[in-house]
Amino acid sequence: MGIGLWISVLRTGIGIVTQLFCTALLAFVLSRKEFIFRKQATFYYVLTMYVSGGMVPTFLLFRNLGFINSFWVYIIPGLVSAYNMIVIRTYINGLPDSLQESAMIDGAGYFTIFARIIAPLCKPVFATVALFIGVGQWNSWFDTMLYNRMNPQLTTLQYELMKLLSTVSTMTGSSANAYSNNNTKTMLTTASVQAAATVLTCLPIVVLYPFLQRYFVTGMTIGGVKE
Repeated sequence: MGIGLWISVLRTGIGIVTQLFCTALLAFVLSRKEFIFRKQATFYYVLTMYVSGGMVPTFLLFRNLGFINSFWVYIIPGLVSAYNMIVIRTYINGLPDSLQESAMIDGAGYFTIFARIIAPLCKPVFATVALFIGVGQWNSWFDTMLYNRMNPQLTTLQYELMKLLSTVSTMTGSSANAYSNNNTKTMLTTASVQAAATVLTCLPIVVLYPFLQRYFVTGMTIGGVKE
C-alpha cells in the first residue's frame, strides 16, 4: 500500500504538469488562424476519440517501445488528450485577438505570446483540465494491471485497492457460509471495504479542489482591451 500510494502521488503530479503543458501547447497551435492545417489536425485528434487501435495492438506497441514494467507507461501515452485539447482551444478562441495582435506588433513571438498572454488568461480552463487529469491519473488502475502487474515496485494504490476488494469479495462469500454453519459473531463485508476504498480514493481530490477553486472564475479578460 505504501509503494502504491507513492507511485499514485508521483504519477498524478507528473501527469498533471506534463499533460497540461503538452495539451495546452497543442491547443494554442491549433487555435492559430494562420496555421493552414489546423482543421485537418483537429479532425485527426477528434477521430482518435472515436476510433482506437484496440487493446492487443496497443499492448504490442507499448512492448516494442519498452513501456512494459516502466513508470513512463503512466505518463507518455497520455501526454495529449483530444478532449482536453478541444476544451482549451475553445477557451483560447474566445480570447480577444487584439491582445495577441498588439503583442506581435511589439515583436513578441508565438511562445512569448503563449507564455505571457495566453497562459495567464487561461488559468480557469487550466485549473479545470488539471482537475480532470488529476482525477483520471489518481483513479487509474487498469493500465497498472495490463503493463506493470509483474513489478510490485510500480503498483498503484487503486490497483492494490482493487485487488483487496476482489479478495474481500471472495472471502465474504466463504464467510457467509461459515456464518450460517458456525454462527460467527463478526464478518467483514464488501460494503465496508468499498466505503474505506471510497474514502481513500476521494480524499486527495477533496484536498486538491480548494486550491483550484479560486481559478473557477469568469470575466478575467474584462478591461484587458479598450475598443
